[in-house]
Amino acid sequence: MNLLLATIAALAFHIVPYVPAPGAQWLFANLRNALVLNVILAIFNLLPVPPLDGGRILVGILPGALARVLSRAEPYGSLILIGLLFVLPMLGVDPLSRLIMTSTNAVAGTLLRLTGNI
Repeated sequence: MNLLLATIAALAFHIVPYVPAPGAQWLFANLRNALVLNVILAIFNLLPVPPLDGGRILVGILPGALARVLSRAEPYGSLILIGLLFVLPMLGVDPLSRLIMTSTNAVAGTLLRLTGNI
C-alpha cells in the first residue's frame, strides 16, 4: 500500500505546473513529503524482523527449521525494533539509517523515473 501511495504522489507531480505559484510550491512540498514518507514506511515494513512483513516473508522462504527459529522470535520483535531504532543509535551504532536512506533514495528515484518526472 505504501508503494502505491508513493506512486500516486509521484504521478501527481505532473499537475504541479498547472497550479498557481503559491499553491504549486505548497503542493510540491507535500507531494515530496508523501513520496518520501511512504517509501520509508514501505522499506521499514520490509525489514526482516518477525512482526513486520519482511519477517513474515523471510519465515515463508526459509527452510522449515530456520523458519521455526525465526518465528519464535516474533514475541520479541518489538523489543528488537526498539533496540535497532533507539538503543543502538544511543550507543553510537546505527545499523539502519544508512540502509533505509540509501534504499529510500533508490526507490524514490526509480518511482520518479518510471512516472516520467526525471
